[in-house]
Amino acid sequence: MSVQGIDNLLGELKAMSALAAGQSPQTENIPEGGDFASVLKTSLDQVNQMQLDSQAKQQAFEVGDPNANLQDVMVSLQKASLSFQTMVQVRNKLVSAYQEVMNMQV
Repeated sequence: MSVQGIDNLLGELKAMSALAAGQSPQTENIPEGGDFASVLKTSLDQVNQMQLDSQAKQQAFEVGDPNANLQDVMVSLQKASLSFQTMVQVRNKLVSAYQEVMNMQV
Protein backbone atom coordinates (compact mmCIF):
# COMPACT_ATOMS: atom_id res chain seq x y z
CA MET A 1 0.00 0.00 0.00
CA SER A 2 1.46 3.35 -0.97
CA VAL A 3 1.66 6.48 1.15
CA GLN A 4 -0.80 8.12 -1.26
CA GLY A 5 -3.28 5.30 -0.60
CA ILE A 6 -2.93 5.78 3.15
CA ASP A 7 -3.39 9.54 2.76
CA ASN A 8 -6.54 8.95 0.71
CA LEU A 9 -7.87 6.54 3.32
CA LEU A 10 -7.20 9.02 6.11
CA GLY A 11 -8.85 11.78 4.08
CA GLU A 12 -11.96 9.66 3.72
CA LEU A 13 -11.86 8.87 7.44
CA LYS A 14 -11.65 12.57 8.30
CA ALA A 15 -14.51 13.41 5.98
CA MET A 16 -16.71 10.66 7.44
CA SER A 17 -15.81 11.69 10.97
CA ALA A 18 -16.68 15.31 10.24
CA LEU A 19 -19.98 14.35 8.65
CA ALA A 20 -20.82 12.08 11.59
CA ALA A 21 -20.08 14.93 13.98
CA GLY A 22 -22.39 17.22 12.00
CA GLN A 23 -19.54 19.38 10.71
CA SER A 24 -18.53 20.31 7.22
CA PRO A 25 -15.50 18.29 6.02
CA GLN A 26 -13.74 21.55 5.09
CA THR A 27 -13.66 22.74 8.73
CA GLU A 28 -11.09 20.19 9.83
CA ASN A 29 -8.32 21.45 12.10
CA ILE A 30 -5.74 19.24 10.38
CA PRO A 31 -3.04 21.35 8.74
CA GLU A 32 -2.78 21.03 4.97
CA GLY A 33 0.27 19.01 4.04
CA GLY A 34 0.87 17.91 7.63
CA ASP A 35 2.96 14.86 8.30
CA PHE A 36 1.40 11.44 8.67
CA ALA A 37 1.91 11.21 12.43
CA SER A 38 0.09 14.48 13.12
CA VAL A 39 -2.81 13.51 10.84
CA LEU A 40 -3.11 10.14 12.56
CA LYS A 41 -2.91 11.70 16.03
CA THR A 42 -5.57 14.27 15.16
CA SER A 43 -7.85 11.53 13.84
CA LEU A 44 -7.35 9.49 16.99
CA ASP A 45 -8.07 12.53 19.13
CA GLN A 46 -11.31 13.15 17.23
CA VAL A 47 -12.44 9.55 17.73
CA ASN A 48 -11.55 9.79 21.41
CA GLN A 49 -13.48 13.06 21.75
CA MET A 50 -16.55 11.48 20.15
CA GLN A 51 -16.32 8.60 22.62
CA LEU A 52 -16.04 11.00 25.57
CA ASP A 53 -18.96 13.14 24.36
CA SER A 54 -21.08 10.05 23.88
CA GLN A 55 -20.25 8.82 27.36
CA ALA A 56 -21.10 12.21 28.88
CA LYS A 57 -24.50 12.26 27.13
CA GLN A 58 -25.18 8.72 28.27
CA GLN A 59 -24.34 9.55 31.89
CA ALA A 60 -26.48 12.69 31.76
CA PHE A 61 -29.43 10.63 30.55
CA GLU A 62 -28.85 7.97 33.22
CA VAL A 63 -28.97 10.48 36.06
CA GLY A 64 -32.18 11.97 34.69
CA ASP A 65 -30.98 15.27 33.25
CA PRO A 66 -34.08 16.90 31.72
CA ASN A 67 -32.01 18.32 28.83
CA ALA A 68 -30.83 14.85 27.73
CA ASN A 69 -33.18 12.84 25.55
CA LEU A 70 -32.88 9.25 24.43
CA GLN A 71 -32.66 10.07 20.71
CA ASP A 72 -29.59 12.28 21.15
CA VAL A 73 -27.94 9.68 23.35
CA MET A 74 -28.54 6.87 20.85
CA VAL A 75 -27.36 8.94 17.87
CA SER A 76 -24.25 9.96 19.79
CA LEU A 77 -23.51 6.34 20.71
CA GLN A 78 -23.89 5.24 17.09
CA LYS A 79 -21.62 8.02 15.82
CA ALA A 80 -18.97 7.11 18.39
CA SER A 81 -19.26 3.43 17.51
CA LEU A 82 -19.00 4.09 13.77
CA SER A 83 -15.96 6.35 14.16
CA PHE A 84 -14.28 3.77 16.40
CA GLN A 85 -14.98 0.94 13.96
CA THR A 86 -13.62 3.04 11.11
CA MET A 87 -10.46 3.78 13.08
CA VAL A 88 -10.02 0.06 13.80
CA GLN A 89 -10.24 -0.64 10.07
CA VAL A 90 -7.62 2.05 9.38
CA ARG A 91 -5.39 0.45 11.99
CA ASN A 92 -5.86 -2.95 10.35
CA LYS A 93 -4.91 -1.49 6.96
CA LEU A 94 -1.83 0.16 8.45
CA VAL A 95 -0.71 -3.08 10.09
CA SER A 96 -1.27 -4.93 6.83
CA ALA A 97 0.75 -2.33 4.91
CA TYR A 98 3.54 -2.50 7.50
CA GLN A 99 3.67 -6.30 7.25
CA GLU A 100 3.75 -6.09 3.47
CA VAL A 101 6.66 -3.65 3.55
CA MET A 102 8.54 -5.78 6.09
CA ASN A 103 8.12 -8.88 3.89
CA MET A 104 9.57 -7.16 0.83
CA GLN A 105 12.91 -8.45 -0.31
CA VAL A 106 15.58 -5.83 -0.64
